[in-house]
Formats: sequence, C-alpha cells, structure tokens
Amino acid sequence: MTDRPTDDPRSALTLGDFSAAEEPVRLFATWLKDAEAKEINDPNGMALATVDAEGFPDVRMVLLKGFDAAGFVFYTNYESKKGAELLATRKAALLFHWKSLRRQVRVRGPVELVTEAEADAYFATRSRTSRIGAWASRQSRPLESRFALEKAVAEYGLKFGFGEVPRPPHWSGFRVVPRAIEFWHDGAFRLHDRIEFTRAAPDAPWDKVRLYP
Repeated sequence: MTDRPTDDPRSALTLGDFSAAEEPVRLFATWLKDAEAKEINDPNGMALATVDAEGFPDVRMVLLKGFDAAGFVFYTNYESKKGAELLATRKAALLFHWKSLRRQVRVRGPVELVTEAEADAYFATRSRTSRIGAWASRQSRPLESRFALEKAVAEYGLKFGFGEVPRPPHWSGFRVVPRAIEFWHDGAFRLHDRIEFTRAAPDAPWDKVRLYP
C-alpha cells in the first residue's frame, strides 16, 4: 500500500529520464509541457518570493511569461511591493507546484531587468483592457474605493481613445537568472525524488546532486 492513489498520473517522462537529465532548462520545458496538458488552471502559475527592507519575506502568485537558458521572465508594476523589493535586492525565488502531476520545481537566483524591447513586445500582446489597467492601477498602494479604480480606468480609456495604448514607464519585466533549480517528484511512502542543479555563475556548467526527500 502506498501514499499515492493507484490512478496517480505519470507522463511519458520516466523517473529514469528525470534522474538522468543533465540540463535543467530542457527538463523544465518537458515538465511544463506535461503541466499544460494536465493542469486545469494556469500551468504557468508560480509563487514568487522576495524580501523587504526589514528582511521579512513576501510571497505571491504570478505568471511565467517566458523562459530559456537565460532565465525565467515575468512582468509587473515596478512601483508595486514586489517591484520595489526586487529592484532593491535583485534576488528572488520561484516555486512551481503542479498538483495533478505531483511535481514541483524550485528556482533561486539573482534578478535582472528585461530589455525595453522585450517589455514593449510582451505588453503589445496583452488585451486592451489589461493595458489600460496597467496605467490605472497604482498597484499595492491604498485604494480609497472601488469607484476610484473604475474612474481611473475610464479616464485612461478616454485618454487613449481608439489609439494605441503604450507601455507605462513603471511597468516592465524581471528575469530570474537561476543559480539553483530543484525538481521534486512525489514518491510512495513519502520517499520523494529530488534532483538539484546548481551553478556558480550564469555561464558556468551545471552540477547535479540527488537529495534526500
């Protein structure tokens, strides 16, 4: 008898393949593809952890908008709490948890800003209402009433009319450049499988180690 239900979903990626992987970004791509096929909502959802000026941690859910060998990208208001904390420390941690697959991935590393061109290109793909909302919302700051927000949205809607909605100067993206990526897969009797990849610098080779569950 095990802790895992008999119908526990497994992808085509076997545990042997998982353990044998030597490059974490390609392995992450495979796991994300599995999640996109299994997770009902937001397979690209991730918990973003930052720390404030007093050393207290903050965590919230955001959406991954791109990744490659250079890092994991998401977008936000730079004047929000998370934006201010990231700009101050330039460090972050991410957690992807795919319950349907009984998997999670942890990422830690320094943070860098995406380029203006990257931010402009992504902003242009957002819906018009989302682009207007980026102008109207003074994210994380006190809001006197719902009406005040709706009024700001209406005002910016009139300002831009039917023309293009440009990206606000305070809205852009961050890239978490991974120094450590850990893959976790649920195992019977709580004997989970954990593989951690680490590197000393962005251009350094990855080291891999199996961890006790």
